[in-house]
Amino acid sequence: MRSAYSVETVRTAERELMARLPEGALMQRAAAGLAAACADLLGRVYGSRVVLLVGSGDNGGDALYAGARLARRGAGVTALLLAPERAHTGGLAALRRAGGRAVSAGMAEGAGGAAQGVEELVERADLVVDGIVGIGGKGGLRPDAVPLAAAAERSRGAVVAVDLPSGVDADTGEVRGVAVRADLTVTFGTHKPGLLIDPAREYAGSVRLVGIGLELPTEPELEALQHADVARLLPVPRAESDKYRRGVVGIAAGSARYPGAAVLAVAGALRGGAGAVRYVGPAGDAVLTRFPETLVSDQGPKHAGRVQAWVVGPGAGDDAATVGEVLAADVPVLVDADGLRLAEAGVVRARRAPTLMTPHAGEAAALLGVDRAEVEGGRLAAARELAGRYGATVLLKGSTTLVTDSGGGAVRVNPTGTSWLATAGSGDVLSGLAGSLLAAGLSAVDAGSVGAYVHGLAGRLAADGAPVGAHDVAEAVPEAWRNVLG
Repeated sequence: MRSAYSVETVRTAERELMARLPEGALMQRAAAGLAAACADLLGRVYGSRVVLLVGSGDNGGDALYAGARLARRGAGVTALLLAPERAHTGGLAALRRAGGRAVSAGMAEGAGGAAQGVEELVERADLVVDGIVGIGGKGGLRPDAVPLAAAAERSRGAVVAVDLPSGVDADTGEVRGVAVRADLTVTFGTHKPGLLIDPAREYAGSVRLVGIGLELPTEPELEALQHADVARLLPVPRAESDKYRRGVVGIAAGSARYPGAAVLAVAGALRGGAGAVRYVGPAGDAVLTRFPETLVSDQGPKHAGRVQAWVVGPGAGDDAATVGEVLAADVPVLVDADGLRLAEAGVVRARRAPTLMTPHAGEAAALLGVDRAEVEGGRLAAARELAGRYGATVLLKGSTTLVTDSGGGAVRVNPTGTSWLATAGSGDVLSGLAGSLLAAGLSAVDAGSVGAYVHGLAGRLAADGAPVGAHDVAEAVPEAWRNVLG
């Protein structure tokens, strides 16, 4: 499991550790890891040109000490100080002793030629180290740092961020203004939520975690499942299992206008681990033509037969009666697509059995009464707000898929997927897959996060760098499942 902790938690752990260590030891640990990562990226350190963008805090100190280590190995290191009078004293002295130099980035003010010279220094570097703002930064870069961030983006060399890219919010992943775009982020002690959540994740590039000895709480703010975690959760039938012990999932989906949504939801469900799939709706003929093993009924959810979980909503149009009937069932329910619009918040909150809602950003925005851009810019806050309003588990789909429960606890962030999954019907496959996992006995949080993980992996395998259709994703689920189980 990959874990991420809030700034407050990290700060507390750092203070506790520093109280037990000699002064400056913790910063030296961070600087050593940062320098090693920079050296790996450079390949050849001797003779390389390294530019440090140095702010006033400990983040700048990490960059200066790492720069000193690179200078001792023969790199030409220049530190651009955004606040020379507040630069880390020890780090600055170490850099100069090692043969590096430091100049004021403020020399650019009021002097066009000087400004161009500073930016050219950044652009011509083999490596740019972003040590402008640490994990406590909020609200984007200050105006004096913006030209340096722009020059770093134009640079021919790699950009390495210290702990996280300057200008992004460490706790939320929000980017409210200009921020540094890194090729590599070297983060210390633990991942920060902003490194795992878009839009900030996009600015971080690859992320390398450097251990510095922090003692952190058992429960993180965010967690990302890995193969081993998913393998432990995937339902595997035993010798005595039959289709009912494995779970039966009901699919109430599709309409005369959107029969394909039913077919795709059933496709995901059949590959999701449940023992049988019951379909209810107007697309029974289309479903049976493609999947004759499906148990089809036209008598409505109440008369469909025994199920351990329901999926309702994909392609349902305005069929509010079916959505209400499913929500009245005393089994776990996954609500997606049109079902999200038709499900009343009070009815969902009153349910005793678990509810898993699976909106994309546009659907979440409509439910919250905000613009889509607000959801996409603050995904973590939106997912938590939606879960709280409905008293449900929410799987917020998108470039970063999040799974959060109304009862609190760590938010799950999905590490798999591909941009090729942004295709019609992909979400219907995910609904069926996650609904099948609910029927197999997984909790709503586990069914959502495991479903998203396998679905994202199936998307990668199916696409393999090329356009892919939702039916291709469904067909790749068994391969993804085998990949996880090894």
